[in-house]
Amino acid sequence: MKRRVNRYWKGSEVSPAGEARRLCFYAVLFAFGNLHRIVAGEIAVFPSEVDLHNRMSFQRIVVQKVTDAGLGGQVVDKLSWSINNPEVVRIEDGILYPLKNGNTTVEVRQGGSRATIEVTVRGQDAKFRWSFQNHVEPVLSKRGCNGGACHGARAGQGGFRLTLFGYDLEADYAYLTRQANGRRVVPSDPGRSLILTKPTGLVAHKGGVRLDVNGRNYQILSQWIAQGATGPVENESHIERLEVLPAGTLQEVGGVQQLVVIAHFSDGSREDVTNLAKYTSVHKQVSSVDDSGEVQFLASGESAVNVWYLNLNSLAFATVPFPVENQGKLTDTQQPNNLIDQLVLKKLRQLRIPSAPLCNDETFIRRAYLDTMGILPSVEQVRAFISDPAPSAQKRIGLIDNMLASSEFTDYWTYRWSDLLLVNGEVLRPAAVKTYYQWIRDQVSKNQPWDDMVRELVVASGSTLENGAANFYAIHQSPEDMSETVAQAFMGLSINCAKCHNHPLEKWTNDEYYAMANMFSRVRAKGWGGDPRNGSGDRTIFVDLHGELIQPSTGTYQPPQPLDGKAVPVASREDRRVALAQWLTSPDNPYFTRAIANRIWANFMGVGIVENIDDLRVTNPPSNEELLNYLSRYLVEHEYDLKDLMREILVSATYQRSSATSQWNEADDRFYSHYYPRRLKAEVLLDAVSVVTGVPTTFKDYPTGTRALQLHDSSVESYFLSTFGRPERVITCECERSDEPSMTQVLHLVNGETITNKLESEQGKLAALVAGNLGYEEMIRTAYVSALSREPLPEEVNRLTQILNESSAKEDRRLAVEDLYWSLMTSREFLFNH
Repeated sequence: MKRRVNRYWKGSEVSPAGEARRLCFYAVLFAFGNLHRIVAGEIAVFPSEVDLHNRMSFQRIVVQKVTDAGLGGQVVDKLSWSINNPEVVRIEDGILYPLKNGNTTVEVRQGGSRATIEVTVRGQDAKFRWSFQNHVEPVLSKRGCNGGACHGARAGQGGFRLTLFGYDLEADYAYLTRQANGRRVVPSDPGRSLILTKPTGLVAHKGGVRLDVNGRNYQILSQWIAQGATGPVENESHIERLEVLPAGTLQEVGGVQQLVVIAHFSDGSREDVTNLAKYTSVHKQVSSVDDSGEVQFLASGESAVNVWYLNLNSLAFATVPFPVENQGKLTDTQQPNNLIDQLVLKKLRQLRIPSAPLCNDETFIRRAYLDTMGILPSVEQVRAFISDPAPSAQKRIGLIDNMLASSEFTDYWTYRWSDLLLVNGEVLRPAAVKTYYQWIRDQVSKNQPWDDMVRELVVASGSTLENGAANFYAIHQSPEDMSETVAQAFMGLSINCAKCHNHPLEKWTNDEYYAMANMFSRVRAKGWGGDPRNGSGDRTIFVDLHGELIQPSTGTYQPPQPLDGKAVPVASREDRRVALAQWLTSPDNPYFTRAIANRIWANFMGVGIVENIDDLRVTNPPSNEELLNYLSRYLVEHEYDLKDLMREILVSATYQRSSATSQWNEADDRFYSHYYPRRLKAEVLLDAVSVVTGVPTTFKDYPTGTRALQLHDSSVESYFLSTFGRPERVITCECERSDEPSMTQVLHLVNGETITNKLESEQGKLAALVAGNLGYEEMIRTAYVSALSREPLPEEVNRLTQILNESSAKEDRRLAVEDLYWSLMTSREFLFNH
């Protein structure tokens, strides 16, 4: 029985009153944890608490202005500093340096505004040594020495190699100190060490100058060598958290912001690692960032800067609103239909981006049919919908409910999930393809909750001809492949980089990769059997009681453990996949719910809240975090009923907006101020051509009338589908499907056999139109509604009627009708969903 719960946030509203002035205020303050310290009109300091715990400690301070709209840009002019106890700490160029143990406060003023910093200084009497793990290795990473283009390459460079991004400390220490007869590190005379002379240019270095002899990075390396070049220390304090300040600001085009990066270690200490961190602008069109962490804001939009240190990533966000002139174009005349609209409008107001009006009914029915079922509405369906006297909002809801209950909905989403789950006849025998496809179709047809469907797939065993889900393991032959596909398909996480080294853009380590893959190490398969010529072979999936996956870099195995989950006892004889499936589909696993919510959203909106939709890493932030969180909560509250989520999206004003843009919102490509047009998928386009012409496409080994969206797998031969970007279903990635235009596509539309043969067919709609008694005007109207789901404009009718009247001969008339349909089916209005 279908599970039901009360709708989440039912009846809740977000008042628009005053929203434009405080759109991100509380979110920013919550991120900082300094709500009680920040008052509009004042200044704020980051960090507001400083702990200088050794003789080499220092802390950079940044000062921000605070406005009614939230935390603003950086303040650098006319600042005055005063120290309550100048014997404890000194300040120079906005940086605090320790003098002696003690506590004090530092006050910064600008005009009548002021802010206070609490400072603790300790460890000044203790001997200090640079850490290979926490200081030396980060210098090598910062200067690019262990990057893939330099010594981090598999074969290294110039006879010297390092592990990529420093994932193996012991190996790097050995490479530095034991190779090249010890010339890379010379403790008795640090200045002669190749690790210093080459990157400073004193000795020829193919990588050029990488170190400034007066800089802190050179100081770290030279003093570490002078102190005896100590290697990695067992049980040394390790990084637990990376903090970037300020975490979120409101900026202006042309503004500059210095970031401050603080590493929090396991012994409770904090360290300013701004000079050791690496920086990357996530949205390069909005902001750029230099090697020191100084951000420049280039254009309006939202900016995120990724900060990397010791294999941890953190982000700093900034909102750069569009020009203030846009403020007058903002309107609240569109009443939100649900919380989706409220959250989207909130973001748009924050950025000063006006939203487009709702699309008309003709546009809506075509758009919704294509996005929900992958088909065009018939002429009768369009005209019935348009002529329905009910209010537009009411009849749109009725249309949505009918679409979600249709068999075409089942066809479309079976095909979509077949893409995701790689139903491919090049890998599976034909009989197995059918059972795999049919299993997916059964799940869609009965509206199986997504978590139940995924659980059943992950723990599948038995005959691939009796249990279609078991084909998932017939496709993936190794524990690594199984692990990577589960992570990618159901969590939007690409973990394959961690197979060889720690992931450079995520937190996943090489150890965690092999712990996750070891969850599948006991999955076995035996036999195909049968006759391969008729595709009847069977394959049986079962779970062994023994077997571990060896990690190449260690020569042993990692205890089986899901990503961010609890480890499974190695000695347990239970199927490890059961524990994995429970962890994977738990509402407490944020990756699982966010991934499917984002995937569904992208199907209807054209652009994912996280884009690309298979890439939900922390360094690829969503365009609207609140919206993605809401959709995820909605799914959990509705127990992963995907139809419920689809309906919520379809009824929203956000989905129903026009695709037409104005000068005020045409630059928006990720905040949903308007609907984003995109070209029809290859299968949808081919089916649309077949429907408009009335001539079905013939596929080998399939009954006549089978639509492209009803094919079981992607290996069915079709030049049209291949030309227009059908995925091969080899890897679990939306990137396999291409919507990039090509000259081949243009030529195929102009004179390719697919369209030409259908237009010339005597069994199609065109032949019936020409043979019938329809007047030219009715013929034109039928063609427009059939192809574009709208009535032609008066000027279109007049012009085309004139052309058809000039074709008096029967042969000329047929050619004219063919040209009419050809021109419609090769137009952007037909090729795109808008």
